[in-house]
Amino acid sequence: MLKSVSQFEDEEEDAVNLTPMLDVVFIMLIFFIVTASFVKESGIDVNRPHAATAERKERGNILVAISADNQIWIDRRQVDPRALRANIERMHAENPNGAVVIQADQESKHKLLVLVMDAARMAGVKNVSIAAEVVD
Repeated sequence: MLKSVSQFEDEEEDAVNLTPMLDVVFIMLIFFIVTASFVKESGIDVNRPHAATAERKERGNILVAISADNQIWIDRRQVDPRALRANIERMHAENPNGAVVIQADQESKHKLLVLVMDAARMAGVKNVSIAAEVVD
């Protein structure tokens, strides 16, 4: 059977054009990637001390963790205390409105906590908080 030219034209008109749908899906994908908020974590789990007056903070942009064996962690990597100020300055430059939240293990040394707080203040961060477990 031979098909006429008009039959070929009818088959082309019946095909669904997927280009507009793919454009919309691509634009939605870009939108969700751009608007997604990425949660930054300090990199280790710490046992925070309990506090009766602790308040919940929804976001802390720069998380600094102090482990029980007195190691400092930022963004899942261990940081030398001498390089702490430079790391906080770099992260604060990326987000000038960000706050520093220190997650110190209850077994860590008080001296290291003060060192981290001083480094954050010298880096220009005015909002420094210490994380604690909320007592119910």
